[in-house]
Amino acid sequence: MSLSQGRQYLAIPGPSVIPDRVLQAMNQPCPNIYDGDLIELTHSLIPDLKHVAQTKGNVAIYIANGHGAWEAAISNVLSPDDTVLVLATGRFCIGWGGMAENLGVHVETLDFGTDSTIDFEAVRSHLRADKGGRIKAIMAVHVDTSTSIRNDIGALSKVISDTGHDALLMVDCIASLGSDKFLMDDWDVDIMVSACQKGLMTPPALSFVYFSDRAANARKKMERVSSYWDWNPRINPNLFYEYFCGTAPTQHLFGLREALDMILEEGLPHVWLRHEVLAKAVWASCEAWARAGPLELNVSDKNSRSRAVTALSIGAPRGMQLRKWTEKEAGLTLGIGLGMNTEKDPKAEGFFRIGHMGHVNAQMIMGTLGSVQAGLIALGIPYGSGGLDAAAQVLANVD
Repeated sequence: MSLSQGRQYLAIPGPSVIPDRVLQAMNQPCPNIYDGDLIELTHSLIPDLKHVAQTKGNVAIYIANGHGAWEAAISNVLSPDDTVLVLATGRFCIGWGGMAENLGVHVETLDFGTDSTIDFEAVRSHLRADKGGRIKAIMAVHVDTSTSIRNDIGALSKVISDTGHDALLMVDCIASLGSDKFLMDDWDVDIMVSACQKGLMTPPALSFVYFSDRAANARKKMERVSSYWDWNPRINPNLFYEYFCGTAPTQHLFGLREALDMILEEGLPHVWLRHEVLAKAVWASCEAWARAGPLELNVSDKNSRSRAVTALSIGAPRGMQLRKWTEKEAGLTLGIGLGMNTEKDPKAEGFFRIGHMGHVNAQMIMGTLGSVQAGLIALGIPYGSGGLDAAAQVLANVD
């Protein structure tokens, strides 16, 4: 007998749960795209997008997913035969580097695996060995959605500065913006890419490229940038359509405006703190389950864990079986083991992820954890006791 009737719950790490307020804001007729309120609404997004990233720099909006933001960032500052250093802690920085390679950029990769953060000494040594300055940019991911690793971008920036290297620091914050604390200006990030469908709580379709004055100067040296990816007209449009290189994504702009209003009403520090507490509740439950049985958190160091997503292993094919059970029997969709393939588990069927980003609260997290535990029981997968109690204690003892 299935008990999945009722509202389905999406606990994947993006698209995240879309608030009713956002859906209602989007549910209106298309407006005039040449004059009127939509133009003023779009202007209003820019300072609030900058606030979420804690920057006084620039932000360009694209009608694209996160991969589109990747390409936009590359296209504005890197030419064929330039070199980029990729700092991989999971699938996504490797993917960003692969896109650069497809555009003719030479890619050097330091791969730190799927359960470790960036090794700063390895980065320091690599940059110091680059006597000729062939490396034009360094790519890193703040939170890798596949592994749930959270890298210390402030510390990485200091390493780059200490070496005296002139490479641009490019950071993927697609999974982290609006969930994990990110300080673009304080951390001296030159380019940051993100998207709307995770911490910004809007259906997929919009992505963002933030960039510093140093990155803007690098753009000036480019011989050619495609009309669509060029960020210059998007940050200083003479006509409204130049924000988007064409027709505006009207309904998504309504939704994004409402989502940003919700973040501002809550207050960004509280948004970060809420994600911190809810993540700790997830970890407490999973750590208790892991005391007996096959379940393991992918990241052992709590300081290196994302506050937006938690990656777990439970042995093949149990991860796949658990995901199927929770979706069919409980109405809960968990994330797949993306990019976690191994020789013993070539389809990554032993992995799953719990998304806890964006529009989430205590009861949603407890419902997710309760459904996971029910799945462990139903499938006869051993687990340690006290998981739900541990999560409840975290939530009950918030100051």
